[in-house]
Amino acid sequence: MQADLLIHNIGQLITVAGGGAGPRRGPEMRQLGSVERAAVAMGDGAILAAGPQAKVADAIDATATIDAGGRCVLPGFVDPHTHLPWAGHRAHEFDLRIGGATYMEIMAAGGGIVRTVADTRAASLAQLTRETAERAARMLAHGTTTAEAKTGYGLNVADELKQLRSIAALQREGPLDLAPTFLGAHAVPAEYRGRTDAYVDLVVEEMLPAAWAEWQVLKADFPPGWPIFCDVFCEDGAFDLAQSERILQAARTLGFRLKLHVDEFAPLGGTPLAVRLGATSVDHIVTTPAEHVTLLAGSDTIGVALPGTPFGLAHRDYTPARSLIDQGGAVALATDLNPGTCWCESMQFMIALACRYMKLVPAEAVTAATINAAHAIGLGDRVGSIERGKQADLIVLDTDDYRKIGRASCR
Repeated sequence: MQADLLIHNIGQLITVAGGGAGPRRGPEMRQLGSVERAAVAMGDGAILAAGPQAKVADAIDATATIDAGGRCVLPGFVDPHTHLPWAGHRAHEFDLRIGGATYMEIMAAGGGIVRTVADTRAASLAQLTRETAERAARMLAHGTTTAEAKTGYGLNVADELKQLRSIAALQREGPLDLAPTFLGAHAVPAEYRGRTDAYVDLVVEEMLPAAWAEWQVLKADFPPGWPIFCDVFCEDGAFDLAQSERILQAARTLGFRLKLHVDEFAPLGGTPLAVRLGATSVDHIVTTPAEHVTLLAGSDTIGVALPGTPFGLAHRDYTPARSLIDQGGAVALATDLNPGTCWCESMQFMIALACRYMKLVPAEAVTAATINAAHAIGLGDRVGSIERGKQADLIVLDTDDYRKIGRASCR
């Protein structure tokens, strides 16, 4: 078989392959498909063969080769929850947090999301794309090859569309593949303060149809069948349960797939809503009641844990991922990359946090950061594992054992 590239002398190949059509659940999350003394062959951007070196190398005639030097090879990390496109920064808010100000107090005082909205609105498309590209490059340097990217720092029609266009521009330029999410319901902008229902009217009647129409143009920059999602921040101080459901129902009618921010600070019932609407994922799930965790575990909705956020906020509580997995649920990991609570591009650090504070074993954390994360953005059939026919997104670690990822992240 002719191949463009053969990676050989792999000490440990982690394929995360053969798990079926959906995410890994419960005890399946520990099954990594590890192969020692392995090789991977690639051609036309896809994986042609992966397995024991003696078997793969004998069947392949490669144009180029890479000697992995006994190192560990993994699927590229998939980051299923980021707020990647924004302009400006909020470094001064760190002082406020150290002084005891809460997330919601900072936002109510005109900081937080509202501050980034002002900076993003003021930025040109070129500036927004340039700043975002720098973050995307750092994500790749840490091993992320596919990521979700949300709007939500425009909060009006023109600037939400500007963020979508920036995501499409970055998809064209690389280095990452990006899965876009419309998050017009990220916060209530200053001009609608005290009139949340009126802002929801704007999202449903104008922003969502405009975003869907824009996607019909922009999707030419993405592979055929690429998904687009709609998300809502269902939280005290943002959007209540009824408002969230209205937005999501309207989005689903247009053709968006669904996600939902829930239970980051207070449980409003967002997890049962996500399950009932058939959302692909429900994200944060920190203060989620035990009965809602059980409901989620028995559903097709993936729980996305964002351990960098409670870490960044110095909170003690994290997503109850251990309980969710033990009850047979599917868990994914994400950075929540954003300018306020978690400016971190490293999925390796999320794996370290997940092991330490959510009690995932390293195999579960790797599964959560690869194949389950891919399914959390509707791309599990394309990326997230190393198997024939999938996109050739691989990373070579500077170690011989995947279990060192979490340890090395804290050096």
